[in-house]
Amino acid sequence: MAKNKTIPYKELLKLVRQKLEGAGIGKEHAFLAAEAICTASLRGTDTHGIRLLPHYLQAIKSGRINNKAKFVFKKTSHSTGILDADHGIAHAALAIAMDYAIKLAKKSGTGFVSVKNSNHCGAMAYYALRACKQDMIGLAFTNATPTLQTFNSSKIFFGTNPICFTAPMQGEGPFCYDASPSVMSKHKLNILVKQGKEIAPGIAADERGEMTTNPNLVKMLIPLGGALAGYKGLGMTMMADILCSLLSGMPGGKDVTQMYESGGANISDKRYLGQFVGAIRIDAFTDLKRFKKRLKETADAVRSLPKVKGAKVDVMIPGDPEKKMEKERLLKGIFVAKNLFK
Repeated sequence: MAKNKTIPYKELLKLVRQKLEGAGIGKEHAFLAAEAICTASLRGTDTHGIRLLPHYLQAIKSGRINNKAKFVFKKTSHSTGILDADHGIAHAALAIAMDYAIKLAKKSGTGFVSVKNSNHCGAMAYYALRACKQDMIGLAFTNATPTLQTFNSSKIFFGTNPICFTAPMQGEGPFCYDASPSVMSKHKLNILVKQGKEIAPGIAADERGEMTTNPNLVKMLIPLGGALAGYKGLGMTMMADILCSLLSGMPGGKDVTQMYESGGANISDKRYLGQFVGAIRIDAFTDLKRFKKRLKETADAVRSLPKVKGAKVDVMIPGDPEKKMEKERLLKGIFVAKNLFK
């Protein structure tokens, strides 16, 4: 019987890469995809990490993910381009698209790349953080299966399209905001539903669009802002949909395809997802060292603010929990449940 394991990051990276290569993914694409998947787990984004590896392997086997994909990049201006992912493993497609965006930004100051004919790409931070390694601001967006309640409506139209913004900082890892415009992500909610746990109020709604805490009745997610200001979350996801769907020519809104068979998808059907990445050269606007120093000072100023009475955690900025988890898991390894390991 398989046992629960705690696996060092580098060992897990090797195992995931071997599984992807064994499924026919080329070495370069397999490495980038494995790194993206394992980095999500390393940073504590378990919903988008190795938990999804069986799904990706099944999608490769069924033909949804093209294991012989040839990415084609077309430069469309001094600072823009389009990458056709050829229905390949999306993690590799977005990493390469960001590398093109960085290359464009080095010459023109900014670089933006639209990705078409893509698949589910996991957590967005991995791609945006690639820009920070080159001392640039990084941006990354993707469209997703429609699951978000439309503000003031009982119907779904958009997915929980995530938004990611990163910026390099002096003396520590980059600032990183990576979140979907819903109170809770769909993948995290799925885990709670499978565990049969009651959901906290204000997170999900039933088929009539009414709030529910019963996991068996959940049909849609509540946008950021909730019942009072859900237009904020709706606006954020629509903005991401414009960048990912309309610029790439891929299906948008209610026409974005389902990921899982439980949602009515055929695992062999292509997904036609769209994504968008960007890189901004900081020194095209201001002194790089001063920018990084000021961002560090801002972060520390926020962290030093007094906590409210009863707060159980420290005052943090976006990305702090992931930095803490990455440090811990680099030392202790990444937990892998026995069924997943098997």
